[in-house]
This record gives sequence, C-alpha cells and structure tokens, in this order.
Amino acid sequence: MTEKTDNLGQHGGAVLTSLAEICERYDAVLCDIWGVLHNGVNGFTAGAEALRNLRLLGKPVTLITNAPRPKAEVAAQLASLGISSEFYDAIATSGDVCAAAIVERSPQLPFLIGPDRDLPVFSAATAMAGGRKIAPAPLEQADFAVCTGLVDDTTETPADYETLLAALRAKNLPMICANPDLVVYRGEQLVYCAGALAERYEEMGGEVEQAGKPYAAIYRLALGLLERARRRPLDLDRVLAIGDAMHTDIAGAAAMGLDSLLITEGIHRKELHEGEGGPLDAEGYRQFVDGHGISPVYRMNRLAW
Repeated sequence: MTEKTDNLGQHGGAVLTSLAEICERYDAVLCDIWGVLHNGVNGFTAGAEALRNLRLLGKPVTLITNAPRPKAEVAAQLASLGISSEFYDAIATSGDVCAAAIVERSPQLPFLIGPDRDLPVFSAATAMAGGRKIAPAPLEQADFAVCTGLVDDTTETPADYETLLAALRAKNLPMICANPDLVVYRGEQLVYCAGALAERYEEMGGEVEQAGKPYAAIYRLALGLLERARRRPLDLDRVLAIGDAMHTDIAGAAAMGLDSLLITEGIHRKELHEGEGGPLDAEGYRQFVDGHGISPVYRMNRLAW
C-alpha cells in the first residue's frame, strides 16, 4: 500500500519505497535516464532492475531523455554503464526530435553551438533527409542555430557565450535547443546544459524551438514508441512518467496528463535532502513543491523495486 507518512497527501506526492507498490495501477512507463538510471559516471543498478521487473510483467518501458544525441548514441552510453536493452523497450531522445526539426528547416543551413560529441545529431538529420547531407555551417552563412550544449561544460558557464548569443541575435537567427535541461550532475559536478543558453537567448529576445522535455514533441515520440511496444492503444491514465527534474520531467508529465513519480535524490538532491544520502527535509520539500506550482503524484528517494 502507498504510504503518506509525512501527511503531504496529493500536494507533495504519496511516498513510495518501491515501484512494485503501484505497478498494477499502470500499463506502461516513460522513464527519464540521467539522474534516475545513471549520473553520467555510474549506472544505478536498482533503478534498472525495477524497469526490468516491469517488463517481465508485460509493461513496456520507453526511456525519455533530453540527451542531444540520437538514440543509438544514448543506447551505447547506457550499455557502457551496465544498462543494456534488456531493461527497456525503446528510447526517445531530444536529439532525434532536434534532428527532425533540422530536416524541417532544410535546405536552410544550421550553425552549431556545442561540442563535437554532439555532431551525430546532424548524421541523424542526414539519414532522415534520405541521405542528403546536412552539416553545420559557419555563422556568417547560417540561417538558424542548433544548441546542443556548452563546448566545454566542465569549465564554461552561460556567461562565456554572451558575445556569441549577441551575434546570433544581431542576425535574428532562430535557435533549436536540443536539450532544455538547465543543469545536470555529472558525478558530483554540476554542469550547465543547452537549456541555460536557450533561456539566456530568449531573455535577449531570440526565438527558441525546444526539442525535449517538458515540451510536447518528445512526448508524442515517446508515447508512440510505447504504443508500438505494447502493440495496442495506450490509455494515458495508465501511463506513469518517472523523472528527477521538476521543470522538465514533472512539468512535462503534467502537461501531457500523465501521472508522475519524482526521484528526489537526483538533480534536486542538495535542495531536498539533509546531507548526501540523508533524509528528506519535509518542510523544504513543501516549499519546493509550492515554488514550482506543480506536484508529482508520487515521490521516492531512488528508483527501486
């Protein structure tokens, strides 16, 4: 039975210690990756095993991620962290949504803001365009920008991009943001993501198209993959979305009418927990939920069965 030991009720989400407590309530699951299944350095075995148990019960799982790379690249990263395809049915990435958006603007030329490791998004766009090559162009030739992240997110901050963003704005270039996340933890280091640059560009008056969560395009892709895996139509009332970020995972689920489970020891762990791995700060959590104006249906510290 679901516990509500802190009396938060619906306001803060019913407290779970195990995904098994609610598995009969749902037919299929959308699950975030970074912060739920790994931290960029280590895979979270308990979370992966929880997803495998769902699949053994005939409940398909689509991973939904703001990674700015195609699904094959994400699958390879997961495998390197010990999370193989036995733990999920499909992957929906903001990189694939971004690639489709690039193709829609073709033959206009894109300018890339991001590291070389994100170049596969253009390979995916080329494949979607039937092999017609799509590649980044110099700024002076570009018709729009594609922001996948900071070139060196270990040392740079959005402040380092003021001059470049001003140059984009001067040319009135629209931007596709391939990762709406503002920050993530890579191990214990907090690093900025493309969303932070897109947010600043919007503040400057620039036009931004968002490819990932919490926006609808990636959910349409993910739900379509879930339905294909289930081989029959989905009832959205029986789809659970799991994630660790309020402004992307929980907000996106709410916008799509999906129940959500917040993992509190993910991106918000230092805000919500008393020390590393410590108990949840109940009053801090109440304020946190109020501040975001949305509430998950459930919460648990870490994903587990």
